[in-house]
Amino acid sequence: MWEVTTAALIAVVGFYFSALSVEMHRSLATSAYDFGLYDQGIWLLSRFHSPFVTLMGRNLFGDHTSFILLFLVPIYWVVGSTSLLFVVQALVIVAGAVPVFLFTRKRLDSEAMATVFVAVYLLHPATVWIALENFHPDAFLGVLIATALYAAFESKWRMYLIAVLLAMSVKEDVVLILFPLGIWVAWRRQNKFGLFTALISFWYSMVAIFGIQRGINGVPFRNGWRIPFGGLSGSIATLFTDPMALVRYLISDSRPFYVLQLVAPVALGFIVFPEIAAIAGLVIFTNIFSSFWYQYHIEYHYSFVVVPVLVIGTVFAIGRLRKKWRRILVSFCALSTLVCAYLWAPLPGARTRVAYSGSSNPAVIAARVALSKVPDDAVVSAYHPLTAHLARRTRIYAFPVPFKRALYGMDAFASGDILPFTNDIEFVILPASMDEGMQKTWREVSAQFAISYANEWWIVYQRKLPG
Repeated sequence: MWEVTTAALIAVVGFYFSALSVEMHRSLATSAYDFGLYDQGIWLLSRFHSPFVTLMGRNLFGDHTSFILLFLVPIYWVVGSTSLLFVVQALVIVAGAVPVFLFTRKRLDSEAMATVFVAVYLLHPATVWIALENFHPDAFLGVLIATALYAAFESKWRMYLIAVLLAMSVKEDVVLILFPLGIWVAWRRQNKFGLFTALISFWYSMVAIFGIQRGINGVPFRNGWRIPFGGLSGSIATLFTDPMALVRYLISDSRPFYVLQLVAPVALGFIVFPEIAAIAGLVIFTNIFSSFWYQYHIEYHYSFVVVPVLVIGTVFAIGRLRKKWRRILVSFCALSTLVCAYLWAPLPGARTRVAYSGSSNPAVIAARVALSKVPDDAVVSAYHPLTAHLARRTRIYAFPVPFKRALYGMDAFASGDILPFTNDIEFVILPASMDEGMQKTWREVSAQFAISYANEWWIVYQRKLPG
């Protein structure tokens, strides 16, 4: 009975993630960052082109070494919907519940308790949010890290190695979870495989950052600006010269609340035997140490990799207790998950909501009509939510690019200059009602274009023919 219940729960949550993320996409609630760039990059690969993503002005793998995306290329040969990535993302997220169930059933000798922790994993705010925050390769880490932990406990070393190697292909910074995982495996399970995990993940991270990304971009690391106190050397100096300044920084700007949101859904059940949960410590510290606001807020994808570690870490800790205490702690986890999901996860009936207009909104319907007026092979600059629906072409830019740089190129935050290929733009699609900044940029180039289609909400401009 509990296996059927678990399967039904996974199916329902997977359907919810798929349906809502697709509806948000169809409602223009996605954009160049962080959906269009992946859709364009994978589409280019499926057409055997170099994956230079014009939406961000960088190679897809120069942005992140997310080679796991290569597995999606064949799907692009047969599926034409721009909603494809959202369905894939939902499926890989909920797939992480399977190793959680298998591990919990064995550890606690209870399918009922295993079903509870499947719900803990699926309803964790970080899990729900990553399913609805555009598309991110990080979504693959739920199933891969959970599988690696399960396989390590069961001494299924082939499965373990496959999960570890695939996790390495998700992103260059996955070393933050794989290195401590390897140290624990070497300590508790199997010395050879543990040391291999720690060393290979560290080595690959260095190769990815200082080899692959440097070879593609010309620079090895683009996110040094996220390190506070003027960079790594300044942070180390602060640690010794003014440690309280570092402490004040780490408890500033809702960072403690972020940590609470991560650990509250498991009711801090891991605290009695925290060695598995501690594997997530380096990621959590990195997120709260960063000066980048997104990293220490539960609504963004940086938190998801922590979820399978905390859930399995909690199950591991509870398994060390007597049976009567197990039931009490599992009950607390179930209750805490429901409360936290209501407070912080955008689920049906919950307090938190995600904002989107709906695919039947007149402005959205009008946008689809405007998009249909643009040829598939045209070079386009468009209002950024529209780029998510125009990404499957060789050249697409998010207005005001290229007429004015914005989130484009190696220095994504450089702005103001005009890029050299403005004359290549054939179509521009803008809202009929523009803000002052857009109006200013458009006035400077609008004489080169004529209106080819317009409705109440959107205007399609086409470059005038010479003469």
